[in-house]
Amino acid sequence: MIEQDTINEVLDACDKRRDARRAFLRASSTAAVLVGAGALAGCGGGGGGGNDDVPIQVPGTPGGNPPTGSNPGTISDADILNFALNLEYLEAQFYSFAAFGTGLAANLLTGTGTQGAVTGGRQVTFTDNLVAQYAREIAVDERQHVAFLRSALGSAAVAQPAIDISATATSAFSAAARAAGLIGAGQSFDPYANDENFLLGAFIFEDVGVTAYKGASPLITNKTFLEAAAGILAAESYHAGLVRTVLYAKGLQTPSLRTATESISDARDSLDGPTDVDQGVAMRGAASNIVPTDNNAIAYSRTPGDVLNIVYLTAAAAQQGGFFPAGVNGNVRVSTAG
Repeated sequence: MIEQDTINEVLDACDKRRDARRAFLRASSTAAVLVGAGALAGCGGGGGGGNDDVPIQVPGTPGGNPPTGSNPGTISDADILNFALNLEYLEAQFYSFAAFGTGLAANLLTGTGTQGAVTGGRQVTFTDNLVAQYAREIAVDERQHVAFLRSALGSAAVAQPAIDISATATSAFSAAARAAGLIGAGQSFDPYANDENFLLGAFIFEDVGVTAYKGASPLITNKTFLEAAAGILAAESYHAGLVRTVLYAKGLQTPSLRTATESISDARDSLDGPTDVDQGVAMRGAASNIVPTDNNAIAYSRTPGDVLNIVYLTAAAAQQGGFFPAGVNGNVRVSTAG
């Protein structure tokens, strides 16, 4: 396990970025209050968050409770940011354990809804120093995303839900790997076993994060928070590109590794509806495909429901499963019916 002073050294390298984000938050404190008010308005079943022109309806009540009736509320800006926060909890915990051997601090886990624990997670014994450095950098970024969204949401921020990042035969990682054909029945996939497994585990998350932010961004009406979401989208895109680049490079020596990304991509596509919005890191043999885009070289989008299909590991409408065994917290928590 890396000592605490090493972790602190990595965190200190991000001081300037943290300071800039905090300055941004101070400048937008009024907007934060408005978004918090939008969340409360959404709790009452009205059109909270000023989204009258986005008539998206979701079942459920605040705090991650199951649906209780037939009067769903309109998605507010706070609902979208909380949906993103759930995903950031998942990524931050995975990377933090893999890079440093420890999870997020307790003061980053509280909020509305049912707070859950993390199952699994441990430090990777990296053999490639470059991959180790990338893991540490992304881990710090994801931690800062959690802190930023929690600060922006204030008292409206949801708590971390229960998260499964274990490596057992019945874990979410193993289920995802099994669906991709990487392992057989009863076998387990351990994303902490080595550099390559870690990269494949990261690949499962990163592309989904990019498409999630792009798909959710049109639903955000407050320009201050749209800018923030765009900034996180850009950071997630850098992370995804980095992971895809390393996987492609390593796949040149180990073709089965490159093929694994195609299998994971196909598995994700099988969960999120009939459209093909996913791609591996190679195209037509050895040609690289580091940036997955449509024919106009534009990144794909996923709806929140489609994203939940992938993290719940189901093609049906569901409220829990996969990496979130008790579901996510907040109003946006039901996956899309296949």
